[in-house]
Amino acid sequence: MVQVKFNNFYLHLFVLTSFAVLSSCGGEKEAIPWVDLINENSLDGWNTKGGEATYDNKDGVIIGTTAPNTPNTFLTSNEMYGDFILEIDFLVDSIMNSGIQIRSNSYSYYQNGRVHGYQVEIDPSKRAWSGGIYDEGRRKWLNTLEGNPDAQKAFKQNDWNHYRIEAIGDTLKTWINDVPASYLIDDKTPSGFIGLQVHSIGKDENKLGRKVMWKNAKILTEDLSKYSTTSPLTPIITKNNLTVDERNTGWEMLWDGNSTNGWRGAKLEEFPGSGWTIENGELIVEASGGAESAAGGDIVTTEVYGNFELKVDFKLTPGANSGIKYYVDTELNKGPGSSIGLEYQILDDDLHEDAKLGSHEGSRTVCSLYDLIQADPNKPINPIGEWNSAYILSIDNHVEHWLNDVKVLEYERGSNDFLRLVSESKYAKWPNFGTLEKGQILLQDHGDRVAFRNIKIKVPKEK
Repeated sequence: MVQVKFNNFYLHLFVLTSFAVLSSCGGEKEAIPWVDLINENSLDGWNTKGGEATYDNKDGVIIGTTAPNTPNTFLTSNEMYGDFILEIDFLVDSIMNSGIQIRSNSYSYYQNGRVHGYQVEIDPSKRAWSGGIYDEGRRKWLNTLEGNPDAQKAFKQNDWNHYRIEAIGDTLKTWINDVPASYLIDDKTPSGFIGLQVHSIGKDENKLGRKVMWKNAKILTEDLSKYSTTSPLTPIITKNNLTVDERNTGWEMLWDGNSTNGWRGAKLEEFPGSGWTIENGELIVEASGGAESAAGGDIVTTEVYGNFELKVDFKLTPGANSGIKYYVDTELNKGPGSSIGLEYQILDDDLHEDAKLGSHEGSRTVCSLYDLIQADPNKPINPIGEWNSAYILSIDNHVEHWLNDVKVLEYERGSNDFLRLVSESKYAKWPNFGTLEKGQILLQDHGDRVAFRNIKIKVPKEK
């Protein structure tokens, strides 16, 4: 009988102890699966790009030191990251500027390997835009800290500061010392490396040997919705909007992203009633069997342009054909087919037979001056179904075609070489082809589904 009581006592004690242990475990916070990015005493997992500033790791603190007469230098991760949450501490000299690159890249064809992509600014100056988002090597400022005094005040001069950076889908959010700093919606670059910048100092001896330091860098790449933080800021949306730099340098929206204002059918007084749709901020020419201007027809601007710079994002479907025409005169061709003008070709080179045709070899491939001049065969075209960015510059008869920030051809309108090419092309029958002083801009209906967005124009001021 005594033995039974003894066993019951220990059984009861075991149950109570087990309950206490389980309760304690249930009360603990779940460990967040952070991955450290900085080793204790090495730079393993990182490499240097750009200039010749130096980096060292001392007890888990990466120290970047300025060097004279060298461009911006970046210590970049070997690993590429798409969606992630990053936390990192930094200490910057009060007279320096720096930043943390995210979703950034370096390609040999892009400005000789220049690092480009999103940068979370480190700005100890009176401007105090630390935590803002700058597009290094491309579009410049995307999200400043103007109108966000709490974030501007959050930066601690001559002390360690803490960043939280969330990059999930097309949404980028930042916090400085737990204060919301930036909230940007932009889908230009989905992935890339992380980089720690030592800014160029030129010949400024006062900045020679100055240091920027980083520590406690850790990243999450899985179950991000579980750990993402809500930001109270109003997001800055770049789609169909001007960036800070574009507003400051005279760019205007040529399409507002939601209406047909400023556009009409090339052979109509109004916008086509069918064949074109507006969906989710995209201007879409619908598929209709591949015929040229036979469904809704081409659309043109209601204004005419002489000197200009033009930006258009386009997205192809498999086998699609379209184009961006400029210096168009809709009075030239009243019959079947497309209106007449110089054309930045838009084409699926792999699947559309037009890529193998043309009066001059390769002159009907994507980005080419249609039927006249072939674009650089090494052009950086994104895959079908992804967005590409076209840029056309035409100033004083000098014309350039660009694709994804890389120039792919240039020519002189009206030059002897140009006129010879025209005389050898399908356009030879059109008098004064390509030499109009002013003309309309056209988006082509070639019977294939192609989407457009971010249509912007800049007209230089007359001298």
